[in-house]
Order: sequence, then structure tokens, then C-alpha cells
Amino acid sequence: MTASTTPSRGPLLKTLLSLAVLGMLRITRHLPLSWLRALGAMLGWLLYALVGRRRRIAEINLALCFPQHDAAQRRRMVRQHFVLFAQAWLDRGWLWEGSAEQVRSRLRLRGAVHELQSTAPTLLFAPHFVGMDAGWIGLTAHVERRFCGLYARQRNPVMDQWMAEGRRRFGEPHIVAKSAGLKALVSALRAGEPLYLLPDMDYGPRDSVFVPFYGVTAATIPSLSRFARMGGARVLPILSRLTPEGYDITVLPPWQDFPTEDVVADTARMNRLLQEWIDETPEQYYWVHKRFKTRPAGEASFYR
Repeated sequence: MTASTTPSRGPLLKTLLSLAVLGMLRITRHLPLSWLRALGAMLGWLLYALVGRRRRIAEINLALCFPQHDAAQRRRMVRQHFVLFAQAWLDRGWLWEGSAEQVRSRLRLRGAVHELQSTAPTLLFAPHFVGMDAGWIGLTAHVERRFCGLYARQRNPVMDQWMAEGRRRFGEPHIVAKSAGLKALVSALRAGEPLYLLPDMDYGPRDSVFVPFYGVTAATIPSLSRFARMGGARVLPILSRLTPEGYDITVLPPWQDFPTEDVVADTARMNRLLQEWIDETPEQYYWVHKRFKTRPAGEASFYR
């Protein structure tokens, strides 16, 4: 093997692997959901055993957020999280390529669903639960209106095309690239397109504020407060939870007295409410992400 031939093999292998993964998902989407859940459980146990780096990140996150639990309890939570993560990942096969009847029957909208019919500018706060993709598909499949969502291009072109097509399959949604800037999103809000936002991860120090999350200082994007102010929008939380029958997608009533003049206080409120929702089903939150990666000046990393 020469140095000149090595670089060309990497993209080819990634493409072949991606095609193999998609082929598997196109086969498994035909399985009864109970079988698919069992397959996801086995895959989750395998990932827990093999993906040590992500397992350690989840363990650190849970130790920071749930110090009242002992190490054995937190290990059980991490194992269950990997199972739920794998099950949700396999579900993308039928979410993005299953029949419309199958998809709608497995995604149940609950709560203040009538609020989605309002023409008022609306922000949809969708936290990073494992069912976040199901939440988007559930809204676009069940509600006859145009939604707006952000999209980050994937490095792998095969997966990028599959993900983009899957998220566009219902309702002709307005998908805005993250590189498009604020103007396109604010314009969509003002035009009456509910904007689906997931601002609860650590996206780095740029444009972030430091507010508590489970008592630990966490860099958090204050986009809910800023977009609500710029677009004159209200906030509706959307909680998507995996169940044996599919997903429950709960629409909560709009927040009152939001936004305020204090962006930091608004973002801290977002995190406090998010904690309450996580406490209901903690294993379903996205713990494999480095939620506390960005630290205030002088603080050491938790993930060393």
C-alpha cells in the first residue's frame, strides 16, 4: 500500500459502511416494534461494553447531576441509557422510511396539542431526549402546518442525504442551515412557522452564558430568550419519550412571563424546568454528550 492510495480508501470504506447500515435499517424497519426494541436492547448492551469513551462521559455526567445516587445506581442508569439510545437509533429506519400509517400510529401527540394551531410566533423547545427525532416527525406528520427546523450538514454525504430526506418527509417543512444565521430564523418565526429548537447542549463558549444545570455551572445557548424577544414569540416545550408502543410526544402549555429583560435569568429558568422533565425519565436524556465541556476561566475539565 502506498501513501498515495491510502487517502482514497477512507471515504470509500465510510461510504460502504454507511450503505450497509442503511441497508440494515431498511430491513429491520419491517420488524414488529417489540422485536426491534429487543434488537435495540442487545445493541445497547454491546455499545455499553465497547464504547468506553462515551460510557465514561455518561458516567461523569450522571455523577455530577445525581450525586445522591450511589455508583451502582448510576451504572444501571448508564446501561439503560445506552439501551434507549440504541432503540431510538434503530427507530430512525421506520421514522424516516416506514409507511405514513405506521409512523402516525406509533407517534402519539399529547397535551396542549391545540396550541400548535395558533398563528402566534412560536418557539418549540425540544430538549435532547433520545426521542428528539421522533418529536419532529410526530409534529410534521400529525399537524397540518409548516414547521421550521435547523439542520447541520453531516460530514458523511450518504448519511447527510438520508437524514435530510427523512426529516423532510412530512408537511414540507422549512429547513434552515445553521450557517444561514439569525435573520432566516427570525423571518420564519414572524411568518408564523413554529421553530423547533434544541438549545440545551454545550455548544462551546461562543454566544453562551453560564447558568446552573443540576447545580453545576454549564455553558448554555440563550437562544430561547433571544429568539422569543426578536420574533415576539412564545415558547412551547415539546417532550418526546420512547415507550414500548412507540413515542409519546407531549406538548406543554406556553410559558408565562417569558422572555424577560434578563437573558441569563431566562436561560437559568430553562435549565430548571428541564431538570424537572429529566427527573421523570432520567435515562432518556442525552447523557453521552459532554454537557459540561466548556468551563469558566480557570476551571479544570471534568472529562480529563
